[in-house]
Amino acid sequence: MSHNNSSSKIPNILTIAGSDSGGGAGIQADIKAISATGGYACSAITALTAQNTQGVQSIFPVSPSFVAEQLDAIFSDMDIAAVKIGMLNDSQIIEVIAQKLKHYNLMNVVLDPVMVATSGDPLIQPKAIETLKQCLIPLVDVLTPNLPEIELLLGSQKSHTEAQMSELIEKVQSCPTFNDVDVLLKGGHFQGSQSTDWLIRAHQVTSFSHPRIVTPNTHGTGCSLSSAIACYLGQGENLNQAVEKAKAYLSQALQASDQLSVGKGSGPVHHFYAFH
Repeated sequence: MSHNNSSSKIPNILTIAGSDSGGGAGIQADIKAISATGGYACSAITALTAQNTQGVQSIFPVSPSFVAEQLDAIFSDMDIAAVKIGMLNDSQIIEVIAQKLKHYNLMNVVLDPVMVATSGDPLIQPKAIETLKQCLIPLVDVLTPNLPEIELLLGSQKSHTEAQMSELIEKVQSCPTFNDVDVLLKGGHFQGSQSTDWLIRAHQVTSFSHPRIVTPNTHGTGCSLSSAIACYLGQGENLNQAVEKAKAYLSQALQASDQLSVGKGSGPVHHFYAFH
């Protein structure tokens, strides 16, 4: 379905991701970030997690056929301006989502390849990584991996330092997997006073730097950033503007996170700082 770009209407933004019972990441973070940045959020849930600020206790997968039913229900009724895709731990679900993206000819698709937990635990089966690279990545517009995730996608065994970024960026540019997709490589894993992300295109790299905010409340930052990018794209911003605005939004949500008191572990960001 084509999106009616009538500026008077709030765009419908779809998130396809896992649910986080703790409310800080996943579908819950996506809905908050989309709502806070000017979109109407709807969702298709790929997995349920028993999760809190201290970690993931258990994952209950949703069947691929039911994911397909959720997507058909949304696309047959709603005009979707942008799509954010998050946690996908199963090859069949990845295939179903790829089929639906093709069938409904979606635009402004942002994929946050959630593959490694903050603890370093892998969240995706090795077979699913191959399916992701072959079936889904060629259909999306923007990919938002962090360092461990881009290393997994490249099949790279080494961990890169900030000094080796130009070498890593060249690898991304020459890797066939990323031929038709813009890659926003997030540098949050580095130390230093500035937090830099790199938007990597075939012949061009743009860096975005913000002062690093030191806070334990970083749960769901990747989910929130990719959702905000999708939401701004759905509002008609170009990719550079969407990334710039999403990063500014996330910085403020991180800064205000100490107003929340959620759990004993890595707390969430304050998505609705502007309303309090």
